Amino acid sequence: MTRRIALAPHQVPERDGRVLLACEGRSVALFNVADSLYAIEDSCPHQGASLCGGRLEGRVIQCCAHGLRFDLASGYLVNSRALKVASYPVEQQGGQVYIVFDSEEAGQ
Repeated sequence: MTRRIALAPHQVPERDGRVLLACEGRSVALFNVADSLYAIEDSCPHQGASLCGGRLEGRVIQCCAHGLRFDLASGYLVNSRALKVASYPVEQQGGQVYIVFDSEEAGQ
Protein backbone atom coordinates (compact mmCIF):
# COMPACT_ATOMS: atom_id res chain seq x y z
CA MET A 1 0.00 0.00 0.00
CA THR A 2 1.20 3.50 -0.77
CA ARG A 3 0.61 6.87 0.84
CA ARG A 4 0.49 10.06 -1.23
CA ILE A 5 1.43 13.28 0.55
CA ALA A 6 0.01 16.41 -1.08
CA LEU A 7 2.33 19.40 -1.16
CA ALA A 8 1.28 23.01 -0.80
CA PRO A 9 2.26 25.22 -3.75
CA HIS A 10 4.98 26.96 -1.69
CA GLN A 11 6.60 23.55 -1.00
CA VAL A 12 7.23 22.87 -4.69
CA PRO A 13 10.52 24.35 -5.89
CA GLU A 14 10.67 26.48 -8.99
CA ARG A 15 12.62 25.28 -12.03
CA ASP A 16 16.22 24.40 -11.04
CA GLY A 17 15.38 24.94 -7.36
CA ARG A 18 15.22 22.69 -4.32
CA VAL A 19 13.46 22.57 -0.97
CA LEU A 20 13.85 20.58 2.23
CA LEU A 21 10.60 19.10 3.52
CA ALA A 22 9.48 17.13 6.56
CA CYS A 23 7.33 14.22 5.31
CA GLU A 24 6.28 11.02 7.06
CA GLY A 25 8.73 11.63 9.89
CA ARG A 26 11.78 12.12 7.70
CA SER A 27 13.66 14.89 5.89
CA VAL A 28 13.05 14.82 2.16
CA ALA A 29 14.89 16.91 -0.41
CA LEU A 30 12.73 17.86 -3.40
CA PHE A 31 14.50 19.00 -6.57
CA ASN A 32 13.11 20.59 -9.72
CA VAL A 33 15.47 19.77 -12.59
CA ALA A 34 14.28 21.25 -15.88
CA ASP A 35 10.66 20.99 -14.67
CA SER A 36 11.00 17.35 -13.57
CA LEU A 37 10.57 16.73 -9.84
CA TYR A 38 12.72 14.29 -7.84
CA ALA A 39 12.40 13.45 -4.14
CA ILE A 40 15.12 11.76 -2.08
CA GLU A 41 15.82 11.26 1.58
CA ASP A 42 18.04 14.12 2.73
CA SER A 43 20.61 11.87 4.40
CA CYS A 44 23.64 10.51 2.59
CA PRO A 45 23.84 6.75 3.26
CA HIS A 46 27.60 7.05 3.80
CA GLN A 47 27.64 9.16 6.98
CA GLY A 48 24.30 10.96 7.09
CA ALA A 49 25.27 14.37 5.69
CA SER A 50 22.49 16.50 4.20
CA LEU A 51 22.13 16.14 0.43
CA CYS A 52 19.76 19.06 -0.16
CA GLY A 53 22.55 21.63 -0.09
CA GLY A 54 24.92 19.65 -2.30
CA ARG A 55 26.15 20.64 -5.74
CA LEU A 56 23.56 19.81 -8.38
CA GLU A 57 24.61 18.96 -11.93
CA GLY A 58 21.63 17.96 -14.04
CA ARG A 59 19.93 15.23 -12.07
CA VAL A 60 23.06 14.33 -10.07
CA ILE A 61 23.48 15.61 -6.51
CA GLN A 62 26.92 15.62 -4.89
CA CYS A 63 27.18 15.16 -1.12
CA CYS A 64 28.90 18.11 0.56
CA ALA A 65 30.71 15.92 3.08
CA HIS A 66 32.67 13.44 0.96
CA GLY A 67 31.76 14.14 -2.65
CA LEU A 68 29.62 11.06 -3.30
CA ARG A 69 27.35 11.63 -6.31
CA PHE A 70 23.81 10.22 -6.53
CA ASP A 71 21.38 10.02 -9.43
CA LEU A 72 18.17 11.71 -8.28
CA ALA A 73 15.99 9.45 -10.44
CA SER A 74 17.26 6.12 -9.09
CA GLY A 75 18.92 7.09 -5.81
CA TYR A 76 22.02 5.07 -6.69
CA LEU A 77 25.61 6.27 -6.73
CA VAL A 78 26.62 7.40 -10.20
CA ASN A 79 28.20 4.43 -12.03
CA SER A 80 27.71 2.08 -9.08
CA ARG A 81 25.11 0.13 -7.13
CA ALA A 82 27.21 0.11 -3.94
CA LEU A 83 25.15 2.77 -2.11
CA LYS A 84 21.64 4.06 -2.57
CA VAL A 85 19.74 6.93 -1.03
CA ALA A 86 16.00 6.41 -0.65
CA SER A 87 14.13 8.02 -3.54
CA TYR A 88 10.39 8.61 -3.76
CA PRO A 89 8.11 8.95 -6.77
CA VAL A 90 6.62 12.37 -7.36
CA GLU A 91 3.22 12.55 -9.05
CA GLN A 92 1.43 15.54 -10.52
CA GLN A 93 -2.32 15.52 -11.09
CA GLY A 94 -4.42 18.53 -11.99
CA GLY A 95 -1.88 21.01 -10.67
CA GLN A 96 -1.42 19.13 -7.37
CA VAL A 97 1.98 17.62 -6.54
CA TYR A 98 2.31 14.48 -4.39
CA ILE A 99 5.26 12.60 -2.94
CA VAL A 100 4.51 8.89 -2.82
CA PHE A 101 5.72 6.71 0.04
CA ASP A 102 5.53 2.94 0.26
CA SER A 103 3.71 2.07 3.49
CA GLU A 104 6.50 -0.29 4.53
CA GLU A 105 9.08 2.49 4.09
CA ALA A 106 6.94 4.99 5.98
CA GLY A 107 6.96 2.73 9.02
CA GLN A 108 10.76 2.61 9.26
